[in-house]
Amino acid sequence: MQFEFATASQIVFGEGALEQLPGLARGLGTRALLVTGRDSARAAKVLELLEKTDRIVSVATCSVTGEPTVEWVERQVEAARNDGCDLVIGFGGGSAIDAAKAVAGMLTNHGRLLDYLEVIGGGKPLVNPSVPFIAIPTTAGTGAEVTRNAVLLSTAHKVKVSLRSRLLLPRLALVDPKLTYGLPPELTAATGMDALTQLIEAYVSCRANPMTDSLCAEGIRRAARALRTAFEDGQNASARRDMALAAMFSGIALANAGLGAVHGFAGVIGGMFGAPHGAVCAALLPHVMSTNIRALRARAPGAETLRKYAEVAQLLTGRRDAAPEEGAAWIAELLTALRIPRLRAYGMSESHLAQVVEQAARASSMRGNPIALTPEEMADAVRAAM
Repeated sequence: MQFEFATASQIVFGEGALEQLPGLARGLGTRALLVTGRDSARAAKVLELLEKTDRIVSVATCSVTGEPTVEWVERQVEAARNDGCDLVIGFGGGSAIDAAKAVAGMLTNHGRLLDYLEVIGGGKPLVNPSVPFIAIPTTAGTGAEVTRNAVLLSTAHKVKVSLRSRLLLPRLALVDPKLTYGLPPELTAATGMDALTQLIEAYVSCRANPMTDSLCAEGIRRAARALRTAFEDGQNASARRDMALAAMFSGIALANAGLGAVHGFAGVIGGMFGAPHGAVCAALLPHVMSTNIRALRARAPGAETLRKYAEVAQLLTGRRDAAPEEGAAWIAELLTALRIPRLRAYGMSESHLAQVVEQAARASSMRGNPIALTPEEMADAVRAAM
């Protein structure tokens, strides 16, 4: 058995953890770039805390209002380099943290961003460690605070792709569940389902290992009991804590075990239709699970992954005798409760299937899927989510 395991250099988790920022950031840099999401006003507390941090002389700010694009990152890298920024802080959801992560990485690696991107670019490896990077999530979904990739939108290619390197791992992940208390139900549902999807896909990935399996099993258990509660009662401290942990575990797991077909499809569909990533993953998840299970039963009935799909079902349902298919059914019922829309709500139709399947087949996430799916099986899974 051989595997690699890497994550953020330091993780600080817990209610009120944000207050520790001045001490934790001390000595990491003198000129900070703070990257926020659409609502930059939410970062006022971070700015206040940074003013108390020894040796941070000044802070520049910028915000990303949607999915970070290749062009946006290139503009911010140039501005931050000219401004002498030597520390980057991402505060917000997955988009803000991925945007900040990409800027931090490209500040020390020269050339075009496209040179380093997967699928659409040169795929060159980063050579130099990023400038010190602090990730502070305000949603419980992507786990971007502990991943080694930044998901970016190429508007020219209409697809989401990754800048990926171990050198992008944050110096510090500061996870305070209190920052998620104000999330509206719709965003709680979409981000929470993103985390649950990542946990399930990493658990059944062909690159899974005992360390990621442990994190995934605990994360699935917590998300199964907490997501609906967090959706219905956003101030429930226990549910928000469980979901923040589940999201963080999902990020660690995906960074070390990879994902699967759901994310292979989601990057393409999100790029084509501008659909929210978490909601797309959610709509796809039960149907990809069902497709994988059928394919495994037909072509690899003795596969270890079938046992793991049964374990997923048992973790979700709380029943020790649950069969693999019951996990997919449980997810489908949860989507109804969370009011997750089907893919057709974003404008997808039968006419788009061939393009989605063709592009998704080239996605890096597909390499982690537990079994190679035929084009027909891929199309059937997406069609069922429409």
